Order: sequence, then C-alpha cells, then structure tokens
Amino acid sequence: MMTIPKSLLDRMKHNEIVARKFHEIEISILTILNFQDFIEKLLFEISSKFSVSYTWISIIEESSISQYFHNIQDSELLSSSTAFLSKNEFKEITRNRLKPLLSNDKLNGLSALIPKAAKYDIGSIAIAPITMDGQIVGSFNQADQDTHRFEPGIDTSLLEQLALKVSLCLSNVTAHEKLKFLAFHDPLTNLLNRGVMERVLEREFQRSKRYHIDLTILFFDLDDFKSINDTHGHDKGDLALCHVANCLENLKRDSDIVARFAGDEFVAILPSTNKSQAKIYVDRVKKKLASEPISSEDTNFYVKLSYGLASVFEKGMETSAILLKAADKRLYQAKQNKK
Repeated sequence: MMTIPKSLLDRMKHNEIVARKFHEIEISILTILNFQDFIEKLLFEISSKFSVSYTWISIIEESSISQYFHNIQDSELLSSSTAFLSKNEFKEITRNRLKPLLSNDKLNGLSALIPKAAKYDIGSIAIAPITMDGQIVGSFNQADQDTHRFEPGIDTSLLEQLALKVSLCLSNVTAHEKLKFLAFHDPLTNLLNRGVMERVLEREFQRSKRYHIDLTILFFDLDDFKSINDTHGHDKGDLALCHVANCLENLKRDSDIVARFAGDEFVAILPSTNKSQAKIYVDRVKKKLASEPISSEDTNFYVKLSYGLASVFEKGMETSAILLKAADKRLYQAKQNKK
C-alpha cells in the first residue's frame, strides 16, 4: 500500500482549510446587493480570515465600474483601500494577463496599483485581475510585509478561484445597482426622472413653507428641438439633450436638483433661492450653451433654451403641483413670445 508523504498531506490539509475559508467568504458576500457593503465586507473578510496585512482594490478608470467606486464618498475604508489607474498603467504592470501576478522584487514599479492614501510596508504582493463581461476592470490585491508570503513560483490556483468569485459577485452587485439607478434616473441623460423630481419638489415645498425659506422652480425646454432631429438626426438630438443635461447639472449648486421631465423638458429645483438668483443660474447656463457648439458632420449647431420661473412666495402657490404648473405655463408663454 502506497504511503502518502507527510508534506503532501500537510499541503492537502492546508488547501482544504483555504478552500473552506474561500467558501465562507463567498457565502458572506453572495447575498449583498449594495455596492459599498459588498466591497467593505470582501476586504474585511479576506484580511481577517487569511491574516493578510493589506487588502485593496485597484480599478481601471476607463472600466464600466469606475464610476460606482467614485460615487462612494463616505467610506473611510474604501478611501484608503481603493486605487484608480489608467488602462495603460494597468496593462504595463500586469501585461494584460488574467492569471494572478506574484512579486517580491522591484515593488516600486507597482506604485500605480496602490491607493494614494495608503501607507503600506510591502514585502510581497499578489495581484489577481478581476473581470466583468469578459473585460478586465481592475484587480483584487493582497500584500504582506513578509517577502515570502506571495513570492513568485507558489501555486496561484486558489487566488484564481478567489478572483473568479469576486468577479461573479461584482457582476451581480453591479447589475442590481444599475437596475436601482434606472428606477430613479433617466437612462439617456442620467438625471433624476420625473417621478423622483416630483417627490423631491414636494419635500422642498413643505420645507420652504414650514421654515419660510425661498424656493424657486425653473422649467426648461429646448428651442426648435424638432428641427434639430429633422436636420441633424435623432442621434444628434439625443446628444443635444445630454449636452443640456450636463450643462444644467455642472452649473448647479450641490443643494439644487435637476431632472428630466419629459422629452426635451427639464426642471431645476433651487432651494433657498429667490427669482433674481435663479435668473443668474439661467444666464450662466445660456452663456455656456452659447459657447459650446455641437458638431454635426460638416457643420456645428448651438442649443438654445426657453424657460419659465416660479417662486413659492408668489400669490396662490398653495401646492407643489401648482408651483410646477406655474413655471410650465410661463415656459409656454416664453416660447410663444419668441415665435
């Protein structure tokens, strides 16, 4: 009867323990559908179960999930455990390979992978690329002060399994986040949709009335939008809508709310803002649109807006619906005057 060497038995036992820990981690993160909770839980579980000194995520800026990470601003853990780098920088380090990369030498060349806020004392590192829809989006990284912990040459099969599980779970979370985003946002412009806008308006209206704080509503409409579609095509029409949306969003304050109402109509809710201040915002928007044409084949065209404005302290503004309707009516009058 053949005797199995003790070293092989020890290795098999070790792999069994590691596999069990991976399974426990998978179970703990599989049901999490919140992006921030998923990443925080993953980093914590890997670090604690495997006693790894440093765990973090490196994300390619051009990837499909980059914006999700940028949107997470209130997590102290993620701010010190997330690195962003360009696709070229990532490719330079990993050579676009899907298998985990181990290193304990010339670690300065890996600095782009390491979070700027982190102060790691790294002796060796394991870089496991993660993918979504067949594309590399970044890597899950582990590092230790021990130069032998992740030295080149050791078996990386379990690291590959971990990267695969992380990739699958990340795809699941991202899909859920996209559905949640679409429930509240317009799919073309990424602005809040009409339903959310109406709920926000009601909240701000009640707050304005209760505390006697200014509130102004702006109703926007693109001038001659039909002619843009007819002359330049519907793709350019969509581009014009996105151009206006970006302009409205970029020039507003953090407390202001911009939403796509319907078609080529937009609404801006401006809390603690009177009519004069609202008109300043409108002037800035118009000035920016007048300075940034949209290219269409051999010609350029500019997008122009009409608007209607209503304030909560005007006579008869008894409900948020009446306030919105007043701004809409004045928008219609403004367009008629232009004609």
